[in-house]
Amino acid sequence: MIDQATEQIEQALLGGPRRYTKTEAAGAAGVSPDRSQRIWLALGFADVDDDARVFTDGDIAALRRWNALIASGAIAAADELPHVRAIGQTMSRLADWQVRELMIRIAEVDGLDQAARAAGAAAVTAEMLPVVESLMSYTWRRHLAAAVGRILATSAAELSTAIAVIGFADIVGYTSMVRQVGVDELTALLESFEEDAAETIAAGHGRVVKSLGDEVLFVADSAQDAAEIAVRLSDPARAARALPRLRVGMALGRVLVRFGDVYGPAVNLASRLTSLARPGTVLVDRELARALSGEDAYRLHPRRPAAVRGYAHLRSWSLRPRAG
Repeated sequence: MIDQATEQIEQALLGGPRRYTKTEAAGAAGVSPDRSQRIWLALGFADVDDDARVFTDGDIAALRRWNALIASGAIAAADELPHVRAIGQTMSRLADWQVRELMIRIAEVDGLDQAARAAGAAAVTAEMLPVVESLMSYTWRRHLAAAVGRILATSAAELSTAIAVIGFADIVGYTSMVRQVGVDELTALLESFEEDAAETIAAGHGRVVKSLGDEVLFVADSAQDAAEIAVRLSDPARAARALPRLRVGMALGRVLVRFGDVYGPAVNLASRLTSLARPGTVLVDRELARALSGEDAYRLHPRRPAAVRGYAHLRSWSLRPRAG
């Protein structure tokens, strides 16, 4: 029963049975076995034996379409593997979370043995697949539209680099908290943190780059937007909503933008400032302090230089909203 349910789920997801070896699949798609193998591994899938029949008609169709896109020049051949790797890493994390959430919900139903759970997973998969797939496509297209509107006016020289504010926000006392609370409490804490941080950053015209457990990395195009995001994330009123206390560090500078992530001195500096910030406070670097110096809505207070990894005398300024 379990094997039957697993096969049913696989065929619903993969569009058919596993029929081809990797050499057969590559040949049918019109690409070399070596290139097909590199794409497969870049997507995050484990290597398979040469004679194992694990590939489907859907695999061949996807590889054929991707090959045509590369051949058209829309994506440079040199960028193929980094592009595929970025997609694979994003989808792997999303898929793992979705399946775990699905099985947790099924496991909560009393009186189900393993076979019944497998059958339930197959039924829910068939019901969810078209809806979730449609929502993912819709969300991706919406984000594409937002990115086009944001980036289209950017000069060619600034497409791979940008002047931006980089910010980190992390949960105060997370390490000790993990040792004291159970799994359910930790889950609730992280969900509330991620939900509130994502909503606050989006509402402030910023973008979440990635979540790192107890920490979120975000970017904002303007100093004013970044300051408003940080003030909201460090607001003492969060406690009344049972949200964890955060500390925030931000730095303004030129960053390399690569496959949705950001790199450069400003990223490292923002991270160091976050480690120096006291609970419920915001620290900013010299450049961001200068950019905000004429803003009446905020108060900037210089702090003593501190020695942290990579910086012998790191200057910082605390950022607070000016009392109304």
